This record gives sequence, C-alpha cells and structure tokens, in this order.
Amino acid sequence: MRLAMVEGTAVSTTKHPSMKGYKLLLVQPLDDQGNAGEEDDPLLVVDTIGAGHGVKVVISNDGKAARELVGDTTSPVRWTVIGLADN
Repeated sequence: MRLAMVEGTAVSTTKHPSMKGYKLLLVQPLDDQGNAGEEDDPLLVVDTIGAGHGVKVVISNDGKAARELVGDTTSPVRWTVIGLADN
C-alpha cells in the first residue's frame, strides 16, 4: 500500500474485457512526507470508490485482490484504489 495523488482519468476505447465498466485513474505516488516522489512514475489504477482529481488516495498493488475485484483471474489489473486518505 502507498499514498498517491489523483492527477486525472484515463480513457481507453480498447482494453481487456475485465476492465470494462471500471473507472481508470492516473495517480502520482507520494513519498513518506506526502510529496510527489520524483523517482516514481505515474500509475494507472482501477477506481471503484469514486476518487476524483486532486484527491489523495491509498492504492494497493495486490494483483490477486485486484483480479478478484474485477472478477477475472486472467485480468492484467494490478493497482487499485482501496481508500481515500485524510489529511
């Protein structure tokens, strides 16, 4: 798990069937002090809780849980939003 800031949404006309109907977010991982990690690339995450631009979120890279979330054991989904972070 780690903290990240939502930078925007992603739209795809072609994607794995398991990802249809799920909102995709582009997030920037944060370091321990809550700043954007300079060495970390942005990540594409599946959002099921309704986070929006500028919201600090808790993300998980538990691939097994992500695949269970979308209901497909062959899904390429890796990162998911698992919570909204308080300040």
